[in-house]
Amino acid sequence: MQEIRIENQSVDSLLDELNVILRGTLEEKWGERTLTFDNELGKGIIRSISFDWGVSLIDYDVNFNQDLKLVHITNGDTPIEFIFITEGNLHYIQDIEKESVTLERYQNIIISPKKKSKKTFIFPNRVNVKVNFIQILKKKYAKKKNNNLAYLGDVLSSIFKDDTVSLPFKHLGNYNLEIADYVKQIRSDTNEGMIKTLGIEGRLNVILAMQLLEHHKFENNMTLPESLAREDIKKVQRLAEYMVDNISGPLNIATLSSISGLSAKKLQIGFKVLYGKTVNEYSKTLKLEISRDYLKNTELSISEIVYKIGISSRSYFSKIFHETYGITPTEYRLKLLKRAKI
Repeated sequence: MQEIRIENQSVDSLLDELNVILRGTLEEKWGERTLTFDNELGKGIIRSISFDWGVSLIDYDVNFNQDLKLVHITNGDTPIEFIFITEGNLHYIQDIEKESVTLERYQNIIISPKKKSKKTFIFPNRVNVKVNFIQILKKKYAKKKNNNLAYLGDVLSSIFKDDTVSLPFKHLGNYNLEIADYVKQIRSDTNEGMIKTLGIEGRLNVILAMQLLEHHKFENNMTLPESLAREDIKKVQRLAEYMVDNISGPLNIATLSSISGLSAKKLQIGFKVLYGKTVNEYSKTLKLEISRDYLKNTELSISEIVYKIGISSRSYFSKIFHETYGITPTEYRLKLLKRAKI
């Protein structure tokens, strides 16, 4: 496992310290620093940009060839960090804890370590990780006019005051695709100069507001309409298992919503979060994968297979099979038979 120790907590020097090990190319434009690397360690792009009142953004789009441990030594003031992963996952170890926790895709995550401690992020090998860190230096932000910190809940308010009773802090909240959309907008912004900088800062503020709102709702046992709680995620996972066992039955949204107890909206969000597909897309993929197994491992006729996977039309089945695999079901079976005879 490769390890990088970050001694200086300044975002402006972060990429310099990373580049000692990653040996990439550093560029700076319009106040944004970019580290690009592609070598035996892996490849990726890491960007950073700082704004007034102690607010900074660090954005990773990386894929390492071995597990990479990023250890931050927090000697001075510790920031509060709002973390959001849009691809892959991370493992996090807080100070002297032995066990890591998994930071998951689309999950709202807020952390703040103690002073003179360390925080460790582990990037898993050969996994494309896209993660967005918004850092706030508490003392600097407290000097901002209209910071409205007094309106935060008791826990976050005490963290902004560096109350040691509340530190270290770790919030692993609900899952939200709407936040993901704003994070993706930051990455895809093709504007230049002042327009680009203002665009990033504006979206950053929206993301912060949404993450703070999610935390407030989480603390009060409420869920935003566009969010999923852990229990909702478990329901979607159980529903996916149900779909495998009942592939021939009706798998429309109304039926699945009734079985899971989730609304149609939450159902769609859940499948997007877990599988990156809508309910219908997931159902179609599942039916095709099962049909391929039948073609390979049984002597069932194509008509029988179509019935078993719950598709009413043989011609439609052949059409979507060809669109997905580039070959018709009949051609696929003949290809398997020829291969078996060799």
